[in-house]
Amino acid sequence: MTRFFKPIALFASLAVAVTACHNATPSVSYTSFVDPYIGTDAHGHVFLGANVPFGGVQLGPSNLMQGWDWASGYHYSDSIVKGFAHTHLSGTGIGDLGDIVMLPVTGDVPVAMNSKAGLDSTYLSKYRHENESVRPGYYSVLLERYGIKAELTATERCGFHRYTYPDTTDNARLIIDLESGIGWDAPTEGYFSLKDERTIVGYRYSTGWAVNQRIYFTAHFSEPVVSMSCYDGLDTVGGNEVKGVKMRAFVDFGKIKNLEVKVGISAVDIEGAERNYQAELLDRNFDEVTKDADAKWNAYLSKIDVESGNPSDKRAFYTALYHTAFAPQLFNDVNGDYRGADGKIYSDTTSNTYTIYSLWDTYRAANPLYSIIEPQRLGEFVNDFVKIYEQQGRVPVWHLVGNENDCMVGYHSIPVMAMAYLRGIGGFDAQKAYEAAKAYASLDERGLGYVRTLGYIPADKEIESVAKALEYAIDDWAIAQMALKMGNKEDYDYFMNRSKNYTHYFDKESGFMRGKRLDGTWTPDFDPVKSRHRDDDYCEGNAWQYLWLVPHDVEGLVALFGSEDAFENKLDSLFTIEAVYDEESSPDISGLIGQYAQGNEPNHSTPFLYNYIGRQWKSAAMARRIMREFFTDAPDGLCGNEDAGQMSAWYVLTAMGFYPANATNGAFLLASPLFDKASINVGDGKRFTIEAENNSDKNIYIQSATLNGKPYTKSYITYSDIMNGGTLHLVMGETPNKDFGSSAEDRPQSKVY
Repeated sequence: MTRFFKPIALFASLAVAVTACHNATPSVSYTSFVDPYIGTDAHGHVFLGANVPFGGVQLGPSNLMQGWDWASGYHYSDSIVKGFAHTHLSGTGIGDLGDIVMLPVTGDVPVAMNSKAGLDSTYLSKYRHENESVRPGYYSVLLERYGIKAELTATERCGFHRYTYPDTTDNARLIIDLESGIGWDAPTEGYFSLKDERTIVGYRYSTGWAVNQRIYFTAHFSEPVVSMSCYDGLDTVGGNEVKGVKMRAFVDFGKIKNLEVKVGISAVDIEGAERNYQAELLDRNFDEVTKDADAKWNAYLSKIDVESGNPSDKRAFYTALYHTAFAPQLFNDVNGDYRGADGKIYSDTTSNTYTIYSLWDTYRAANPLYSIIEPQRLGEFVNDFVKIYEQQGRVPVWHLVGNENDCMVGYHSIPVMAMAYLRGIGGFDAQKAYEAAKAYASLDERGLGYVRTLGYIPADKEIESVAKALEYAIDDWAIAQMALKMGNKEDYDYFMNRSKNYTHYFDKESGFMRGKRLDGTWTPDFDPVKSRHRDDDYCEGNAWQYLWLVPHDVEGLVALFGSEDAFENKLDSLFTIEAVYDEESSPDISGLIGQYAQGNEPNHSTPFLYNYIGRQWKSAAMARRIMREFFTDAPDGLCGNEDAGQMSAWYVLTAMGFYPANATNGAFLLASPLFDKASINVGDGKRFTIEAENNSDKNIYIQSATLNGKPYTKSYITYSDIMNGGTLHLVMGETPNKDFGSSAEDRPQSKVY
């Protein structure tokens, strides 16, 4: 039966005030180059809404979940909104969060949110893209059912709503939904308390990918509440302080035209949410906060200035850079309090605490990018890893709002820690980080016991055995480099030996990395194209895609083939073999050129491996092709999961002309810059500039180069080159200069630079 809420009268009000500051805005409006719709269609899974760089609030519209492509809560193909949630995951391919949903309505509406009987049996509203407006830090939409204009903006820990109701409305209302989450997320407990006629506080506990998620909120209204009715599911719950599982509050404001709602959130407690509100929103107006959000985005985007005559390229680039600051997200309150990995409350006033560590993805390009444009923040991330190690006994694999979900293979906080340490980035205890890295490598779980005892992971004992072992070898190489710099030769030798474990999987007869069983025999019925999602020897890929995942020892991989020519021929074949997949294959295998899959992370370094055998021009050609085919300025402009910034970071770095095939070692391999000029603010008043003379869609090959005015023949640059500032000048041409970067001394090597 359809239920409707009825108002219950209540009491008087309270007012408070505070001041806030503004950030300076660069002279160029970099936010004008951003199109937030990019990646919201197809399989991009990108968040759409209002946030600030690395902010803990992502306030935006949520649709009803209709499948995998709705994992961020919003999909461009949809036209029905259930409300505006304060937390979202961007580009992960997993549905979670979507907490504290608000939807303004008018009149008596059904209590049900989701009904098979049709839209009229719910309180949901339709919308159209022509009635949406979105830019960094701001979102608005017209709710067609109610004639309400909803506008959203955000600070680091707060969401700010502004609703404009129709003139004819006598009963302006707001639904606060503590039941709804996204995807796997399900409520376990919800709580409302009407503190006064302008304030409602509460919390939402839920389980999903994050099995123990807690979010507290305080909502302050610009108009007094006339009544509040609460429901647990369809059951009425009476009183001004209520608790249940599927909680919703229907808040009545009577005859008003405008309503502003300021919402502070916290993972600690209601008091923390109130502190965050007091610090970030109290006494501030909506336009001021929107302007401040824009300024914060401009400050972040201005770290890289690109010049191009192609507006589409510029939109794709700055939107990609925008995406790289959606995660990790702030997880501490303004006073330093945060919820630890053990569920306990801690306080750290020396460093920010973050969440959403999608490390299987982001160690490859996003964190190397942060090492250039956000080194201090990268140090905070590593400090987080150490704190998580102290709280849960191991460094994070995939950490989400205080929960370890162990998603994906490898332990890739370790190459990020090694990267930061080797590049001289401070902000964390290096010895403790090294201790944490060794501690994880000493565990027995997730196949690591076999790594120590056998040197390989038996395919008949662990699924995804090849993928796990190849990723572990990369991580072990990173530990070895930390050990070497710390003067621990014994550990260096041990972990370098472990980093060679990839050799156990190379089958010379087939020329692929194959699963090996406990008795030493290969997994039978081998097909290098075949994929079974999360149920074979690989992880979201096949043997063609995993063959190349040895970025830490490319010379050793080449040696397995017997010659550079054999390696080159096989690598050429990767991009030409026809793709044949069925419904049981991993949906993450996308963005295909032959068997190369740009849409998933294990292949992201592969196009650049040509540099290691002196064929830089082939890396240039493939990098340009990938950028042109799989990165556009349309809503479906991403070919796979955005993956918490990794897909976009790949594009940001590659479009500037270089990529860190080995994320840890400090070498950035040259490819083919998309822009005539890209200038990076590397701090301390210095800039590193990449100039591409005669650059065009035809002139994609490097003819010659100078670095700071001196001839430069290497097919890579180093982290030090970039951070010292200066100019890399490339002369581009239509025909490959096959001599560039071809000599042994000009090729990248598997060492730390």
